[in-house]
Order: sequence, then structure tokens, then C-alpha cells
Amino acid sequence: MSISNFNKYPVIEINTHQCINGWEKISAEIESAVQVIRKPKIIVAVDTYHGVYTDEILKNLKLPVCAVFEAETAMLREENIDALVYQYVTDDPVFGYMCPLNLKDFFAENKVSALQREISEIEAGLILVAGAGASLMVPEADILIYADMPRWEIQLRFRKNRISNLGIHNQEEVFSNQYKRALFVDWKVFDRHKKNLMQKWDFVLDTTIEDQPKMVSGTAMKEAFNTAMQRPFRVVPFFDPGPWGGQWLKEVCDLDRSAQNYAWGFDCVPEENSVVFEFEGGNVEIPSVNLVYAHPEALLGEKVYEAFGDEFPIRFDFLDTMEGGNLSLQVHPLHEYIRENFGMGYTQNESYYMLDAMDDATVYLGLKTDIVPENMLRDLEISNESGEDFEAEKYVEKWPAKKHDHFLIPAGTVHCSGANSVVLEISATPFIFTFKLWDWGRMGLDGKPRPISLEHGKNNIQWDRTTDWTRENLVNRFVKIKEGEGWYEEQTGLESGSFIETRRHWFRKK
Repeated sequence: MSISNFNKYPVIEINTHQCINGWEKISAEIESAVQVIRKPKIIVAVDTYHGVYTDEILKNLKLPVCAVFEAETAMLREENIDALVYQYVTDDPVFGYMCPLNLKDFFAENKVSALQREISEIEAGLILVAGAGASLMVPEADILIYADMPRWEIQLRFRKNRISNLGIHNQEEVFSNQYKRALFVDWKVFDRHKKNLMQKWDFVLDTTIEDQPKMVSGTAMKEAFNTAMQRPFRVVPFFDPGPWGGQWLKEVCDLDRSAQNYAWGFDCVPEENSVVFEFEGGNVEIPSVNLVYAHPEALLGEKVYEAFGDEFPIRFDFLDTMEGGNLSLQVHPLHEYIRENFGMGYTQNESYYMLDAMDDATVYLGLKTDIVPENMLRDLEISNESGEDFEAEKYVEKWPAKKHDHFLIPAGTVHCSGANSVVLEISATPFIFTFKLWDWGRMGLDGKPRPISLEHGKNNIQWDRTTDWTRENLVNRFVKIKEGEGWYEEQTGLESGSFIETRRHWFRKK
């Protein structure tokens, strides 16, 4: 049995503050904070991110309350919410439009007024308001507790049919539809709301592991953010299977050997990953994007912050096709196209760095010289409609790939990684904007065909990126930058249209 040195559970050590574990101790800590407030009427708000089980909080938080209110009861009717977000969810099976709404837009003014009036009529006692938007109901709450949730756990809760999208009840809907709506609407809305609250947190509640809650003070969390800014840190990786997935990640990262495969390993996607802070007495897990929101310029640097604001514009993930299959043949949208059609400010330029490869490993990249675009599109349409095989190698250039090769993939370039390799994908961060052209006639893990986006794809394919151009501009563009005793540094990738530069260091001794 191989021994892996891959750390699946990285933590950031915070030794100056206490973590409170379990509902009993959490309840006691909140009650102690309440007792310090010398008022006849005290309001505690527990505001929640998407995916938090509000019923778990209400069931287990034992406080001497005189009244409990759930914020979600003041939301718009479901049909009104569906109408509100339709233009951002769209009818497209994969893509939507980035939503500019705020959480308050999902609430009915008359319901909010009625709830607030009912609270105002209570003259004395402890009042608890909980759920998404709780702080909007009681903006002057005496104690604000924020219950956060990493996106990966939200996805797992979707797959278990345990949660719905914002303001509606669609637990049983297929995961892909729930994820799309969350990506384009819910998480944008919740993130805006969370950013407005971060400086006001009295306590931060972690309910990522059901029935194992942890809580720290808002002061402790702020100091944890400050500590992270002063040191290297890693996010918590997660792994997911896919129809083309391989077996390499299982061994190298010591994953579940009984799993069918692992296609993706996400090891630095702050919007999706989490970070774990190790406090005295326990660990607290929160979305790693909180660090970007708390200290955007310090984390990103001045130039990146000026260009992207509080958004982490680069992502890293592993693509494992060892003993697996080819990725879908695909293309990413051009800058103007993604801005006009999906509301994104930049597009997905990326590159494949080969971490490992078998002798027959390949990368499909660029087009063959002198092909006829109309013929390629016709054959793609026929293959996708009839299930007949598409002769990819008739139109797309296929390059042998070996360990340490680096292939640049600017938006508009037809590409995919072939079987029997492991790719470190270095990419800009627009999430799911991959236009599949051909998926090799296979089914997804759910037994259904994965959506093809040929119409979007043909609007973005750059037909002049043929064999000679690709070889000259995109394959192993290594330039030595500097060297010293026992080492040298190379630039391995900087395509003219991309904001991502990659460098590699070789060492001959310690």
C-alpha cells in the first residue's frame, strides 16, 4: 500500500482564541453574552448562508426566548421569486446570467413590515430571529450570529435532496438545475449580503458537519483572517468523479479506493473551497472566499485588486484521466462573448501542465490546417444528433503529451485533454463556461447525455488556430528567465491574451 504525503486536511493555526463545541456550550455562550446586555428587550439574529439547516439551529439552540421568528416567512411567494430570477436562470440547460440582485429583493415589503411590527410590539424578553436574511428583519439586533457554509458542502446537500434554492422548495429537482441557479443567482446574492455583515459579526457559527456545530467570536474570526494574511496557507481540497475520470488521484492523494474514479481535484478555487482555522479546542471551517472579502488587496496584491476587485481571478485543479477517457472536446468563450451573453467581466483562458502521463497520452489542441469549418460543424451536428462517431482527428490537431509539458489554451481554442494523463489546470475563474462540442458519444454519471453547447461553441471557435500556429504559440513555450548555483527558472506560459503567467523552477540540489 502506497503512503501519500498529500495533506487532505490542511489547517491554519490560531492559538489565541477559543472554539466552542456542541449546541449545549454554544447556547450557554450566547446566553452569557445576552446577560451582559442590560436591556429589558434583547434581540438575537442568526443570519444564515445558503444551505445551512435553519431547523437544526432552531431545534438545538436552547435559549430562554419569549419569541422565535423565521426570516424566510417574510419572503416573496415562490412564483414571484421564479419570475424575479428568470432572466438570470434562463432556459439554457447549463448557462445563465450573473444576477445583480440583493437579498432584500427576495422579501415582500408587507411581510417584512408585519414581522417587524410583531417584534416591536414585544416589550420585554429575549427574541430570536433566524434564517437567511435575519439581519434584514432586525438590522439593530443586539447580537448578530452568522452561520456560514462552504459551497462544496452545499453541493453535497443538493445531491442528497436536503436543500433548495433561495426562497423556493425544489429539493427534488435535478442537481444540475439546482447548481446552475445557485451559481448564477443564490451565491451572488448571499455573498453580497455576507460582505455587508462581516464587520458586524458577534459570533460565527460553523454547521458544516451536521450535529457537530462550532462557534467562535467575531473578534476571533477577524484575527484569524489577519493571521492568514501573514503566512502561506492552503484551502481544503475536494474531489469529484466524472465520466472520463481516472485512478491517479486515488493513490497520490490517498482517496477512497472503492470509488469508481476521481475526475477533478479542486485544490485552489476560493469560491468553492473552504479553509479550516484551528482554534483552541476545535476547528472551524468557512468558505475560503471570506479571506478575499476580508482583505482583498492584501491577498490579491494591488494590481490584481485594481483589475478584479474582491474576486480571486485564478483557479487550480487536477484533471485525472489515468485509465480513464478523453475530456469532452470543448472551447471557452471569447472575452466579448462572455461579457455580453453571461454578464462576466473576463473569460476562461487556461493551460494544461502535465503532472504525469503514460506513453500514449495526448492533448487535442487547435485545428488541422486547411479544414473547412462548415464541414466540421456539419459533422458535429450529425454526430450529436444521431450518436454516430465524430472523427475528431480529422479536424482537431492531436499532440503527444509527456510529463512536464505545458499547453496554453487561450479562449476560442478547440481543445481537450486525452486519456492516461494528469493535468494541473491553471485557469481563470469563470466557473462552468465550457462549451462542449462533442462528448465522445458517452453518458454522464447519471446515465444521461451531458448537454452539448454547439451553438455557443461555433460562435467562439477561432478557425485560424491551426497546426503551425498552435505549435509556435501554445506548445511548450519555455524561456529561461534566470539561473544560479544548482537551479534555474523558466517562463513556461504567457499567451498574449491571458493575464496568467506561469513559471517553473528546476533544482539540482537542496
